[in-house]
Order: sequence, then C-alpha cells, then structure tokens
Amino acid sequence: MEILLKKKWYLGFFAVLLSVLLMGTQVEAQKKIKIGVMGPMKFTRGEHAWYGAQLAAEEINAAGGIVVRGEKHEIELIKADTNEFLSIPDAVSTTERLITVDKVNFLVGGSRTEACLAQQEVMADHKVIWGNGGGIAHPETTIRVAKNYDHYKYWFRVHPNSIYVGKNLFAIVNMAAIKIREELGITTPRVALLMEKAKWVDPIVEAAEGSLPKMGMEVVGVWRPSPMATDMTAELTAIKNAGAHIIFHIMSGGTNGVAIGKGWGELKIPAALIGFNTEAQHRKYWEATGNMCNYEAIFHIFGRVKLSDKTIPFFDKFVARFKEWPEQDAANYDVIFILKEAIERAGTLQADAVITEIEKTNTSGVLGRLVYYPKKDWIEVPHRAHEPKWGPGGVTFVGLQWRDGKLVGIWPDGRPVMGDAKWAGLKYEGTVDYKLPPWMIKHWKK
Repeated sequence: MEILLKKKWYLGFFAVLLSVLLMGTQVEAQKKIKIGVMGPMKFTRGEHAWYGAQLAAEEINAAGGIVVRGEKHEIELIKADTNEFLSIPDAVSTTERLITVDKVNFLVGGSRTEACLAQQEVMADHKVIWGNGGGIAHPETTIRVAKNYDHYKYWFRVHPNSIYVGKNLFAIVNMAAIKIREELGITTPRVALLMEKAKWVDPIVEAAEGSLPKMGMEVVGVWRPSPMATDMTAELTAIKNAGAHIIFHIMSGGTNGVAIGKGWGELKIPAALIGFNTEAQHRKYWEATGNMCNYEAIFHIFGRVKLSDKTIPFFDKFVARFKEWPEQDAANYDVIFILKEAIERAGTLQADAVITEIEKTNTSGVLGRLVYYPKKDWIEVPHRAHEPKWGPGGVTFVGLQWRDGKLVGIWPDGRPVMGDAKWAGLKYEGTVDYKLPPWMIKHWKK
C-alpha cells in the first residue's frame, strides 16, 4: 500500500512538473513573432532581401525585441525561396506554406510583380500582413488596396511605385541630355529605350514615349529583351545603328543586368548608358562586367548617401557584415522596423489593428522619411495607397554612376524634377557631377 502511494505521488509530481514545463514552452512560443522572408533566394535580390531583414531582426532583438503591452517578443525569421523569377506557381505555393505550415505572423519581401499579384490573393485570403522592401513597384499592387480595401489592405511597401520611379529616371536621363547639349552641341539628343519585358516596366515605357519628346529628346526605338537575357549584342548593335546618344535602360535583377553593362562597354557603344539596373547596384558588378561598366549611371532607392541619419550607418554595417553593397531588396530592413513600431502602438498582433497603425507611420528609415499618404489622397490617386510619400522630405531615391570601380552619387543635382520647383537646390552631401563616357565624347564631338 505504501509503495503504491509513493508511486502515485511520484506520478503526480512528474505530471505537475511536465505541465509546468509545457506551460513554459507555450509561454516562450507566445513570445516569438514569426516573420516569413520571401524572395528568389538563388538570386542576389533574394539574398539581399534576407540580409536586410536579418540585420533589422538582430538589432531589434538585441534591444529587447518587440514589446506588446509590456511583454517582450523576439523576432524569428523564416527564410523562404519563392523561385519567382522562374515560376509564379512556386511563389504562390511558398506563400501558402509560410502561412499555413510555418504559421508566420507577418510576411516581408517579394521581387517580381507578376508573382506578387498572385501572392497577394493568398495574403488577402488569410488576412496576413505583407510588407515589401524594394522589389515590387507596379502601381496595380497598391491600386488594389485603394479599390478593394477590405480585401487587400494587408499589403504595404516602403518605396513609391514605378510611376515615381519613372519620374526619377526621367530626371537622371534629362541630366545626361543636358550634358550632351552642353558638351557635344547636340540640341535634340536621341534616346533608345532598352527595357526588359516585365509588367512593372510597361508604365515607364509608355510614359517615356510621351514625356521624353516634351523634354527636348527624340525616341528612336524601343527594345524589350527578356529579364533572363545573357547577351545584348543584337540590341546594342541596333541601337548604335539608330544613332542613339542615350540608352535609357531598365534591368531589374535577372541575367540581363550584367549582359547590358558588359556588352555596352566591350562594344564601346557611343551612347550614355543610364537608367535602372539592379545588378549594377552590387559591389561585384565591376568584376562581373570585366570593368566594362565604367560610366554607367543608375537609379537606386538608396546608396551610401545621407538620405537620413540611418542610411550611411546601415550601408556600412551591411558591407562589413556581408562584404557587398546593399541593393534595393535590402530595404526589408525598413519594413521590419515599420512593423515593430506599428505592433507596439497597436498593442496586439491582430492584423486590422496593426494595419491601422502602419497607415500612421511617420518615421526615419534608410530610404529617407517614411510617411504614408492619407486615405483622402487615394480617391484621386489610388496608386498612392499604402506607400510612402515621394519627393523632398519623403523618399527621393538617388542617382549613382560607376567611376573606376566605385559608385558615386550624381543625383539629385539641384534641378527641378519634371517642372516641380520643390526639388530645386536639393543635393545630398558628396554628390558629384555626372560624366559622359570618354569614347562617346570622342565619337560625337564636333
């Protein structure tokens, strides 16, 4: 009888102990906020999406995590390869798996518009907030928020859409046109549009064909290669034969980025190469092109330029840690900090409450001042929904140029943008004048 009582006591003791341990595990699990980081992880853009998120999570966790009603929560990142450059179905299934299997609380990342539009349906069906750092710029992704708010409100990004990207690009192309007029005496520079066949680029092509002639330039042709093109010889030869003075190029992260920089330099095409090239944002681009990219000029959402007090420290920390310059998808860093601030203000992880606080965002990020357009602005301009204000005092973007192995700041250059006087005088510390390629000057000099 005594032995039986002892056994019951031991069993009871261990049952209580197991219960306490299980409760401790559950409490610990509740103190984690799981964020799925999505992207084409076999490509640099996916890697940088992960790196940017990783730096933010580490900084936040080291400072005590995300505090929800007095309780500290640690961020746990889950890395997910969407394979979106090669397969939209893969991207969709990855999003579904993060939500239903990995049970993430939030999503960040994304690099391809065509995949995003499908992934947004998964996000909306499950009511999971998804923040995009720098990869997806098509206006449709935010127009959906304005037109069907209750369904798509869970989407937001930390950079303006491709309409504003286009305006920035027109400004740096105009900078080249001014140089051509001043140094070469060519009054109407001829522009070739060499822009990858991608949905987010379509509005820029259309806008360029309408806007550049009004800016005193002539469009001599449009070339739309695949994002995965590995050789641009045919396009570049045709552009040279068309007599272009400027190649306005857009390459967003496939193999075409290196192909254009290498081909242009090797063939010594006598035209300024200026526009947007994700691969050209990377430290390794100089070597990848065999040093042929010298004098290529690009738009970037940030660089080692003081857009805010956070930009240069972030840039330097990224380089020290990963031995690379951060490219656009690394702006997931800002996404995670916006999530942190919104969660803490909301005092909950509940999606609707957090979204309400995201809409109130007014904070300093690596991209500049992040302030979201109010809902009243969405009525007339629906593509402004859930994205930050563009322009001085908000997100401006920057222009950079390759000079002997370095990327230097060349824009904003103090001129008005598309007739907007508020840009006049805006020039970040360290910015230098844009330079035309020497072989171009030699070819066209009268």
